[in-house]
Amino acid sequence: MKSKITVVFLLLFSIALLGCKQEEEKVEIVEVEEVKIDLVNDEFPEAKKEVLDTWDAIAQSLKDGDLDELIAFHAYSPKFTEFKGGAPRNGSVANEEYERNTFGAVTEVVKFDADDIKVAVYGDVANLTFHSDFHLKFGDNLVVVNNQISLLFVKTDKGWKIVSEHHSPLKIEDS
Repeated sequence: MKSKITVVFLLLFSIALLGCKQEEEKVEIVEVEEVKIDLVNDEFPEAKKEVLDTWDAIAQSLKDGDLDELIAFHAYSPKFTEFKGGAPRNGSVANEEYERNTFGAVTEVVKFDADDIKVAVYGDVANLTFHSDFHLKFGDNLVVVNNQISLLFVKTDKGWKIVSEHHSPLKIEDS
C-alpha cells in the first residue's frame, strides 16, 4: 500500500512539474533596449523650449516691474554664484539685493533684447547664453547694457531656476 501511495505521489509530482515547465516555456522573453542619452550632444528640444519660455517670463517680469516674480526665477542657496563686470564672485544674498535695488529703480524698459541667444541643455541643467542689448531708463537717465550673459539653470519641481549668473562687458566692434 505504501508503495502505491509513493508511486501515485511521484506521478502527481511529475505531472505538476511538467505542467510548470510547459508554462515556463510559454513565457515570451522580451528584451528591453536601453536608450543611451548623450548629455553632451543630444539637443533635448522640449527642455530647450522650457528654458526659453522661462527666459521670456523673466523678461516679462522685468518689463512689468514685478520684482518678486523676477526673484522667484532664482534658486538661491549656498551654491548660488554670480560674476559681474570683473568684480569678485558674490552669492545669493548679494544677487537678490542687487536685482531688487537695480531693477526696482527702472522706470521704463525701452529695449530688452537678447541677441545671439543659445540654449544648451544637459539633462536637468541648462546654460542660456546671449549678448544683452538692454536699454533701461532710471528716471531721465538711459542706461544701455551690452554684456555677455550666461545664466545656468537647474530643473526643479517648480520649473527651471537660475543657480549661477555671469555678466561681462561685450566688446562692440566698430563696423
